[in-house]
Amino acid sequence: MPKIKTHSGAAKRFKITKNGRVKRYHAYKSHILTKKNTKRKRNLRRGVMADRTNEAAIKSLIPYK
Repeated sequence: MPKIKTHSGAAKRFKITKNGRVKRYHAYKSHILTKKNTKRKRNLRRGVMADRTNEAAIKSLIPYK
């Protein structure tokens, strides 16, 4: 059976944790930062777990990660 291609965009954006959850990072942190307050920018730095409803779809995009 042939190997499955990894979705390169998804591979850059998601990581699989040791427990099998999908870790993602926040959007809205790249530009136009002057109008965003410090607390909001600080909270955008942190990674969060992807929603459980999207986990199967994300994992199918990155099969060997």
